[in-house]
Amino acid sequence: MKIISWNVNGIRAVEKKDFVPWLLSSGADVVCIQETKANPSQLSNELLNPGAETEDDDTPLFSDSNSTDGKSYRSYFSSAKKAGYSGTAIYTLREPDSVETLGIDEFDDEGRTTIARFKNLAVISAYFPNSQGEGARLPYKLAFCDAIFKKCTSLVDSGCSIVLCGDYNIAHKPIDLANPKSNEKNAGYLPEERAWMDFFTANGFTDTFRMFCTEPAMYTWWSYRMRAREKNVGWRIDYACVNDAFSSKVKSSRILSDVMGSDHCPIEIEVDEN
Repeated sequence: MKIISWNVNGIRAVEKKDFVPWLLSSGADVVCIQETKANPSQLSNELLNPGAETEDDDTPLFSDSNSTDGKSYRSYFSSAKKAGYSGTAIYTLREPDSVETLGIDEFDDEGRTTIARFKNLAVISAYFPNSQGEGARLPYKLAFCDAIFKKCTSLVDSGCSIVLCGDYNIAHKPIDLANPKSNEKNAGYLPEERAWMDFFTANGFTDTFRMFCTEPAMYTWWSYRMRAREKNVGWRIDYACVNDAFSSKVKSSRILSDVMGSDHCPIEIEVDEN
């Protein structure tokens, strides 16, 4: 199974930048999206049902294209109550056995997770909160981190493997951002955030990218200012993590830095489900 994750920074904006043709040519079985900034009622049929022509009426929280031809994607959205804010989604060629959210109102109200289960594999699209300037939302961020850890652990304890994809809004180690020293007091690299990543990766979960690449200057987000992407002055804050026992099934994990359209680029992981 090939899984791609991408913070698109507005799905309606990225639609204008050839998102659907990219998706249809991606070869992905599942695509996790973050920061949709929309609910399904605001989206075109092409975004709701990539690769399939449908007549759409009222669209529920989770929008299902009901395509079974293997050439078009079903879409499932978890949207924020606040208009134009946050939100996650999953596109998949296969019908999931179930789709759910985290089940905690304070996080579901911001559309922070969409979880699709395929037999004994759970694919999670997660948009971790930004802790903001001076750590204004750090308590909320750490509460979400705790909740997602508990959810992942619960899934694993029930016999499920997990792939936790998304924008974690955390650069874990100095290698994961261009200017670690000058960012030690900034959101995304606060000591508390890095400590949580230490905890997460020490308690049953693996950062798959670092299984294959230990090189510096490998980033997934760049500021729009000062030609940061052109200069590769960035941060690696997008991850595909798996439970440790499933790490042997990971065939590749890489950054798709050549894909444009957002201030983030996609990441890709391939896993063996057998």
